[in-house]
Amino acid sequence: MWAMLILTLPTQPNAVRLRVWRTLKTLGCASLRDGAYLLPEEHAELLEPVAQEVREHGGSATVLSLKARGAAQKRELLALFDRGAAYAEWQRGAEALQAQLDRLAEGEARRRWRLLSESLQALQRIDYYPGAAGEQAQAQLAALRRALEARGPGGEPRTLAQEGEIPRLDPRRFLGRRWATRARPEVDRLACAWLIRRFIDPRAEFVWLADPALAPRNTLGFDFDGAPFTHRGGLVSFEVLAASFGLDSDPKLQRIGALVHLLDVGGIPVPEAAGVEAVLNGLRALHGDDDKLVAAAAVVFDALHAAPGEQA
Repeated sequence: MWAMLILTLPTQPNAVRLRVWRTLKTLGCASLRDGAYLLPEEHAELLEPVAQEVREHGGSATVLSLKARGAAQKRELLALFDRGAAYAEWQRGAEALQAQLDRLAEGEARRRWRLLSESLQALQRIDYYPGAAGEQAQAQLAALRRALEARGPGGEPRTLAQEGEIPRLDPRRFLGRRWATRARPEVDRLACAWLIRRFIDPRAEFVWLADPALAPRNTLGFDFDGAPFTHRGGLVSFEVLAASFGLDSDPKLQRIGALVHLLDVGGIPVPEAAGVEAVLNGLRALHGDDDKLVAAAAVVFDALHAAPGEQA
């Protein structure tokens, strides 16, 4: 159920019209059409002062209840509250700070982090149907905080991990290993396999498991329950691997991580995601052998990593 504000704004004064529009935007109202705005029903009381102000200045305003007539209409109404574009804009700011972090003075870096934190809080206050995008943004904000704190006083690196932080691992201790994951890999496992061979263990051998509970001894598991490298908090397995081996400050790997996150669990929109998903699905259809599939998918991820500009 939703609360619907139907209004006709007074022609004068313009200040009232502008104030009403700004209030509706601040409240995060969805626009059904000109003069019809929605909020979840539990927030109906937020619309009453707006309606009262419109009426006091000669306009008309009524707050009604609205119920979807079926599942399809419900999806259409929920889509009006999608905050994907707003999260994508926030993410661009976070990526800009990440890229400039090493060049900023301590005070300026912390000031910008606080602004990012405040803007995310404001966005989440009007994210009435929160999902993966909010969790992803929160994880990215936390990663930025860790990067800030890792500089320490005077830029000195910090050696002790904080509680809940993903510990840094030395890739030299992970060379020539056997890495195990579920068979018939999809986007997160394919991306993990590429990341492992490309940046962590060039001689990695992959073991494809029909049942992760039967993973052989002396293998390193990824992307299944109980594996050392799997989903953690708001991060997918690719992001956990990147953080574990100190690769999460690479802007291009961050963008690939955002793409993998979106395709695996949902999240902040990435323009090229649909095309990448179609290509990877096509490769899965072409290659019944998982090793051949990983080799083919690696070309896609290599291209994404090499791509210039804003795209991954």
